Amino acid sequence: MQMKEFMRRDAVRPFLKKARFGLERESQRVTLTGELASTDHPNVLGNRAFHPYIQTDFSETQVEMITPVADSAKEMLRFLEAIQDVTMRSLDDGEMLWPLSMPPALPEKEEDIIIAKLDKFEDVLYRRYLAKEYGKRKQMVSGIHFNFEFAEDLVKQLFNQQSEISSLEEFKTEIYMKVSRNFLRYRWLITYLYGASPLSEARYFEDEPQPDEPVRSIRSSKYGYTNHDNVKVSYASLATYVDNIAEMVETGKLSEEKEFYAPLRLRGGKKMSELAEYGIRYIELRSIDVNPFERVGISDEQVQFLHIFLLYLLWTEEKHEADEWVAIGDLLNNQVALENPLEQTELLEEGEALFADILAMLDELALTEEKELVLTLKERLTQPEQTLSGQILNKIQEASQKELAVDLGMAYYHEAHERPYQLAGYRGMELSTQILLFDAIQKGISVTVLDEMDQFLKLQHKGHVEYVKNANMTSKDSYIVPLMMENKTVTKKILAEAGFRVPQGEEYTQISEAKRAYAQFAQTAFVVKPKSTNYGLGISIFKEGASQEDYEKALEIAFSEDTEILIEEFFPGTEYRFFVIDGQVQAILLRVPANVVGDGARTIAELVAEKNQDPLRGSHHRAPLELIQLGEIEKLMLKEQGLTIDSIPKKAQVVYLRENSNVSTGGDSIDVTDQFTDAYKKIAADAVTALGAKISGIDLIIPDHSVDPATDSKAYGIIEANFNPAMHMHVYPYQGKERRLTLKVLQLLYPEVVK
Repeated sequence: MQMKEFMRRDAVRPFLKKARFGLERESQRVTLTGELASTDHPNVLGNRAFHPYIQTDFSETQVEMITPVADSAKEMLRFLEAIQDVTMRSLDDGEMLWPLSMPPALPEKEEDIIIAKLDKFEDVLYRRYLAKEYGKRKQMVSGIHFNFEFAEDLVKQLFNQQSEISSLEEFKTEIYMKVSRNFLRYRWLITYLYGASPLSEARYFEDEPQPDEPVRSIRSSKYGYTNHDNVKVSYASLATYVDNIAEMVETGKLSEEKEFYAPLRLRGGKKMSELAEYGIRYIELRSIDVNPFERVGISDEQVQFLHIFLLYLLWTEEKHEADEWVAIGDLLNNQVALENPLEQTELLEEGEALFADILAMLDELALTEEKELVLTLKERLTQPEQTLSGQILNKIQEASQKELAVDLGMAYYHEAHERPYQLAGYRGMELSTQILLFDAIQKGISVTVLDEMDQFLKLQHKGHVEYVKNANMTSKDSYIVPLMMENKTVTKKILAEAGFRVPQGEEYTQISEAKRAYAQFAQTAFVVKPKSTNYGLGISIFKEGASQEDYEKALEIAFSEDTEILIEEFFPGTEYRFFVIDGQVQAILLRVPANVVGDGARTIAELVAEKNQDPLRGSHHRAPLELIQLGEIEKLMLKEQGLTIDSIPKKAQVVYLRENSNVSTGGDSIDVTDQFTDAYKKIAADAVTALGAKISGIDLIIPDHSVDPATDSKAYGIIEANFNPAMHMHVYPYQGKERRLTLKVLQLLYPEVVK
């Protein structure tokens, strides 16, 4: 088959780099000092019986992180970052992930290595069989399984170029069989570049044979976790592959199909019979060591090169019969795996020829962006110290392998915990959505990011699908609910008709009309705000009336946010945000307006700059607190106090920069949920019910929450309801108890998963 000719054709070229990716990364749980953990798999990580992302492999301490299938390598790595963040933050206090393929020091007695405590007895029984057949110690080695599928469009285009094979499924099988054989022949190059297990702890081998000196990859060598010598499987065709494995099981050389531990496995359905019936869907590369210098165990560079390498394996021709070709590859791979990591490989000549061929392919296919990476990797053939095993060996000459592992593990531990309110891989999304993503992954609910910019997610558990926007807009609320809440006039009318106290006021569509109404409000306490905006944008508050100039400035600010504005009576008292989910108040927040405290030396601008250095502060809802601004509204507020941004407040003087207390405009968040009686909580919950909502933030002005609202008609006033209330400020308040509202939302959507 003239695959090179087919790949060169114009119809094929647009699809050459399209593929689907998946990855499984294994790692041992250890203490912060590098000792194997003695605890069970964390309960907070949901049920391993169905968890799509976080499982245990052989032992109770061996975590396996599994990405969903992704249409790009970038998306796969992003999701892996997120899964690892969730995993690391879910471990027991004082635990981290071991960053090496070779395990930490193992217990002297093999029986002290605990097999994974799984629900299904047959899964435990299988692990007991492996322990008896191969020994528990070898099961403790961890690695990367890289799943790869050529894009369907690429396969179809290649199929259309030829006439030898009439069936697309048969053609696809031929492609994957060729790539598989070529991978097994040339995989030594991956072992050379990315082998990363040069040494083992003394008790890994016990009395078994072992390398006397450091090597490139114990895991990828004959000393690694491989089947017994009597297990023989041919890659000559899919039929022989399937038949050979079936024969190995039938004769007792394998207990079942999944015991076949080849460096590459062909994948179709869940069972081998489905592979024979439906053909190969993708291939699984199993011989990749964990990269200790990458937080997630594999780098973007590695994934890029693996993709290029697999394209090359499709491009290049086989030079021997199938079984001989694979056998040569096995010998060469073992040879390279057992070389000294700091010495030049004996396969230098073949390596240079391989890189020359790959570069020639890139030129012919106009894949120029990949050339720089390939040229860099080619240099490592003569610079073995730049390979992963070479780097590891150089570093552990200054210290021990354990010390290196602990140092790297601790660095990744601190990185994961530095900003617990953010989720690696998705830090560009607004914060409440990041936290909901975290909780969904942790509990084992499948997540698909449908639109990152619009914060739109698809959640799924078994057949139960839910769609969520902004972490709190769900199917539980009808379409009309956010439309009502977005319109503050409609909200007020509905609440007033239901008997709740709301502010009186007027609505304006023209600034000229609003200006003429100045005398109506000049001597009263009033608020100017846009009709249909959130986050406190465009709001000006005047507690003691306002000058004509300040009034008109407030109008301009409000009209800049909306085409219609409201001017309402001002309710004196303290503003509280009640967060209601499914008829229950789950959190109450006191939001203190943006402020600084004087020190008698620095200007307000300087004090704001210092307060904004707090790591909890950020912008666009990517941190629990927002940066304090010094815009027109803040300057107007300062003017009312006789101050400017260059004024120097007295020591301990509190200067407020905003009248409204929204956290989204720089305010501080303080949880006060436990300070309120059920009477006020019932008012908030009933008001949200009157609006027909399941999830809402509702803002109450309360002069004194110790007063019973049943005895005082002015004990409260409702000033706003929010269909898109931020949850992050409740989850990570400036002061007070954290309230994990994102979990409450998931509990509302998935009561069968989140208890």
